[in-house]
Amino acid sequence: MSRTSLAAGAVLAVAARAALPRLLRLKFARDVTALNRGDHRGLLSSYADDAVLRFHDGDHRWAGDWVGRDGIDAFLRNLTTAGFQGSIGDVSVSGPPWAMTVMARFDDHVDGPDGERLYENRTVLVLRTRWGKVVEHEDFYADTGEIVALDRRLTALGVAPVPRPRP
Repeated sequence: MSRTSLAAGAVLAVAARAALPRLLRLKFARDVTALNRGDHRGLLSSYADDAVLRFHDGDHRWAGDWVGRDGIDAFLRNLTTAGFQGSIGDVSVSGPPWAMTVMARFDDHVDGPDGERLYENRTVLVLRTRWGKVVEHEDFYADTGEIVALDRRLTALGVAPVPRPRP
């Protein structure tokens, strides 16, 4: 292998690595736009069959571990049923493709039927992937009390939670 080929390969690898956060942000933005319309299939397809979504503990419908694609499907349906609207902010990536960590800022809100803002928060999503599929997902909220208050408001409005699948 010539030095020119080696240098060209190194430059290409660095350029590809620099483009990865932008490409992931575009994918997340597309999937979140669909989620905002009530379609969570794009996001769900990003998860491995044995993935785990961990949401901070608390007394609300999203708390705890959501295991496997069926569990994550129920979690995402709870988001769409509640009317979550979100947007992706900064995305950071570290690690190799077979063990990558992705961190993304996710700003979200829920408006009531009369347009009143019921909830607004900022989240950091930490995703651990294996060859492009999410295997572990953790959500970290700026204000965890807000999600508890939202759950109570949704219950008062008659929005029932989607039940968790049984293992």
